[in-house]
Amino acid sequence: MAAVAGHKRQDVVERDLQGFKHFKKVAALLERLHGAACARDRAHNRQLHMDQYMVLLLLYMFNPICVSLRALQQASSLKKVQKVLGVGRASLGSLSESARVFDAGLLRQIVEELATELRPLPHDPRLDDIGKILTLVDGTVLAALPKMVWALWQDKHNALKAHVQFELLKGVPISAPITHANADEREVLAANLQPGRVYVTDRGYAKYKLLQNILDAGSSFVCRIRDNTVFQVVHERELPQEALDAGVVRDAVVWLGGDKKRGDLRQPARIVEIACAPHIKTHKNGRGGPQQGDTILIATDLLDLSAEVVALIYQCRWSIEIFFRMFKHLLGCRHLLSQCENGIQLQMYAAILACMLIALYTGGKPTVRTYEMLTWHSMGWASKKELESHIARLQKRA
Repeated sequence: MAAVAGHKRQDVVERDLQGFKHFKKVAALLERLHGAACARDRAHNRQLHMDQYMVLLLLYMFNPICVSLRALQQASSLKKVQKVLGVGRASLGSLSESARVFDAGLLRQIVEELATELRPLPHDPRLDDIGKILTLVDGTVLAALPKMVWALWQDKHNALKAHVQFELLKGVPISAPITHANADEREVLAANLQPGRVYVTDRGYAKYKLLQNILDAGSSFVCRIRDNTVFQVVHERELPQEALDAGVVRDAVVWLGGDKKRGDLRQPARIVEIACAPHIKTHKNGRGGPQQGDTILIATDLLDLSAEVVALIYQCRWSIEIFFRMFKHLLGCRHLLSQCENGIQLQMYAAILACMLIALYTGGKPTVRTYEMLTWHSMGWASKKELESHIARLQKRA
């Protein structure tokens, strides 16, 4: 609930905050971080620990009544919050300091452990034959405060970029490094590669050295490349009827790049060309999206998959765009609780944990409707029976 001009800001009271049970799973995992940053506390009087700070961030994610750091501080003074979440009253100074002293990197292992407990969502059975984790990759820009000078964007104003990796079959993000908005998305991905994945990317990531880095890391790629990409055909592959029905118009093994780029990707790749609706750019500025012809080109190293499955994998890339809407508009990540990079990274990890909690609690993908039902339950507007009924409908639909 945002403050309205001319009206007194609404205080946070206990009746606004209910239904904390879905925090218990992650709170148990976070306990191992209780001693983080205590070595620098020579007086041994730290009152707010890392596990407690992260649980308070989750409280912020699930309760729209908490719209600022001050509201979160006020919520920490409520007896029910203290009892259920195991926190004491936190001062504004402690909350602000926490964003700087608690290392966000410590949460990476907890996210990985929680991800292993998530079950695959209902999906096209053709995706089961890939043998690697389908991981969608893209970046999204977040507005930053003018005083955050480290986040200068295009020499005009300040902004951040979250570089998100999203597991398709589990429907949750598993990584979201934060940088200034001018950072090269391809360099960020190259620095955060993992083995055993299929990285699905748009044409902004179409750099041959990055594709080779993905292969060197023990993973694969399904990457849209630019329409004017230069390549040399090794041989054309025959298109079965299933591929033609899926809109595939060409399937070929090629060497990507001209002579100067030939060494960047040290093995032949495969190009799958897919028919699409053309888009003619009508705006001179950035509005309206990039111009698009009658087909798109998808490059991949996956030679054994059918062409229609390669097309299906890239079509699923839209799932990360849907997540970005929830990430910004529902989980409160348009409003940053900290001005430092580490503090913002902590907030991003809290958003990832929130998505995983929803998936674990419901057995399904975090959706707008499910998030709304959980927040209504947290605020006491939806009963436990109504929440369970909503979850049962989701599971039946699946």
